[in-house]
Amino acid sequence: MSLVLGLLSHTLSRVLWYSGLRKGCHAPRSQAMEQDKALEVYDIIRTIRDPEKPNTLEELEVVTESCVEVQEIGEDEYLVIIRFTPTVPHCSLATLIGLCLRIKLQRCLPFRHKLEIYISEGTHSTEEDINKQINDKERVAAAMENPNLREIVEQCVTEPD
Repeated sequence: MSLVLGLLSHTLSRVLWYSGLRKGCHAPRSQAMEQDKALEVYDIIRTIRDPEKPNTLEELEVVTESCVEVQEIGEDEYLVIIRFTPTVPHCSLATLIGLCLRIKLQRCLPFRHKLEIYISEGTHSTEEDINKQINDKERVAAAMENPNLREIVEQCVTEPD
């Protein structure tokens, strides 16, 4: 009888753990939710067009599924981290690509979020400076006030017909 109760207890414990209902063991449900959110984010950014080529960021492998990370930071609030890879280490448009990522996600993400965008470590000659620029709200706002820059961003983030 104790063997049956032990097996039943173990089975119930695993079911609760996998469903996320057992206190302190939300990992599987939360992890699955974060993975779903990461795919949702990737689906939004993959169609952004490169500022100087007729390709999308996905086609150029500037963004991939693995470059998106989502972490739950509160009830129905998430930290979205994007690490993109410019096509060349001296890409002059890396800041503009980061701006396009930020604007598209700010407009399209259907859940509350905090957004951090970075150039993948070691893939650009001035990655530290660019990372600061694309994560500074005032600089982003100032950039979007420039009509020429705003037009370029709009062309990159607008979905093709």
